[in-house]
Amino acid sequence: MAKSHGENGPRAPAVGGSLSGTRESLAPGPDAAAADELSSLGSDSEANGFAERRIDKFGFIVGSQGAEGALEEVPLEVLRQRESKWLDMLNNWDKWMAKKHKKIRLRCQKGIPPSLRGRAWQYLSGGKVKLQQNPGKFDELDMSHGDPKWLDVIERDLHRQFPFHEMFVSRGGHGQQDLFRVLKAYTLYRPEEGYCQAQAPIAAVLLMHMPAEQAFWCLVQICEKYLPGYYSEKLEAIQLDGEILFSLLQKVSPVAHKHLSQQKIDPLLYMTEWFMCAFSRTLPWSSVLRVWDMFFCEGVKIIFRVGLVLLKHALGSPEKLKACQGQYETIERLRNLSPKIMQEAFLVQEVVELPVTERQIEREHLIQLRRWQDTRGELQCHSPPRLHGAKAILEAEPGPWPTLQPSPSIRLPPDAPLPGSKGKYKPPKQVQKEQQKQAKASGQRDKPPTPSQAKVAAAAGDACPPRDVPPKDPVYQDPQDSAPQDSAYHCSQESLTSQESEDTYL
Repeated sequence: MAKSHGENGPRAPAVGGSLSGTRESLAPGPDAAAADELSSLGSDSEANGFAERRIDKFGFIVGSQGAEGALEEVPLEVLRQRESKWLDMLNNWDKWMAKKHKKIRLRCQKGIPPSLRGRAWQYLSGGKVKLQQNPGKFDELDMSHGDPKWLDVIERDLHRQFPFHEMFVSRGGHGQQDLFRVLKAYTLYRPEEGYCQAQAPIAAVLLMHMPAEQAFWCLVQICEKYLPGYYSEKLEAIQLDGEILFSLLQKVSPVAHKHLSQQKIDPLLYMTEWFMCAFSRTLPWSSVLRVWDMFFCEGVKIIFRVGLVLLKHALGSPEKLKACQGQYETIERLRNLSPKIMQEAFLVQEVVELPVTERQIEREHLIQLRRWQDTRGELQCHSPPRLHGAKAILEAEPGPWPTLQPSPSIRLPPDAPLPGSKGKYKPPKQVQKEQQKQAKASGQRDKPPTPSQAKVAAAAGDACPPRDVPPKDPVYQDPQDSAPQDSAYHCSQESLTSQESEDTYL
């Protein structure tokens, strides 16, 4: 296992596969021994040797642990309809997020079409906006040398990430190279955090669906918005979430909660890898993708729900506890979960129906934070508050959309004051009628003016404008008398139009 010398001295690997107390030593999975054997081969030999093996639709070598057997295939016609709907959403993303977010959530629960999954993850996570706000930043980080302390640890971890996937099967292949670039860039982007080994499988999953630069910004969003503090030095955030999970379990499955309490099993012993790797090293691959679809849309509550569902169905009945009489048997049960409860259709349905909300999680977070402060003092890691899903991220960091130009739908005469102004506009005919009323009041109604008097009056009128019409200054113009096209009163309600339609990356 990897060791590194940080500011606090060397860190030893975790015991029993737990991430507790270390940031680099994620326990190798069951494929690690075979992966070490494969990595001893040259890249050309690996490419030649595995070219003859069949690859499943997810990119895993058929027969390996990552590969899956018979899957419930979505009918082609249904898949094409979903692709069409998702293309419409992605090409008008800001409009859909503003007005139809619930529809996006339902479609994420049904599953994002494979051809659009990578692009959808970028939009949901805000990685697309981050990339637009930081052009050239990844290239700048990629060209930098990096801290040797982290580079050595990253290099030793590359071959452990999905060793039976076609992208990562070859040592030094393009998949491992991109993974190294993304992880190195993050250590430069957040040098105070450095590298945590649990970030490697997260980055690897992203690289299976998008190029390195896009994967980097999605990783940034996961670490800073979805799971802030998870990969910090002391792992304080994951410890807090372990207590939150255990408290929520009491409401979801009292039987499982009681058993774990009696056995005095700390939540870190079973939930650390689940949460820090977002179940990418636990569930079958089809289930992983469906969980990630919902996770990017709805946030960390999906991770909590998945953990609660697994605990409930693994330890939630007296019959299931008969084989879990001690700590060892219980932990082994949680490390070797029944394939039935991890099956895609069953798991997704249970997760969607489980009544655990963001409000419950945040309320429990405050309770556990107070307990932490009472027993251990203040947190050393001051991470930003996490955002629960795509809508919260979009509201916190709106995209760089172009400013809308007002389009007048009602046009008034140029001299007409705006509604709400002090002066009330009077058309010329109304002015003439008032003048006639004034003449009648003064007794001049029966004495019409002669032609010569009319000419004199007209000349006098040109020299002295009537009191009801203010004089026009050729130099100064009152702001209220400006063109009505610039006023909000004349702006039609226009929907936002996204410029993302030019993005054709699938």
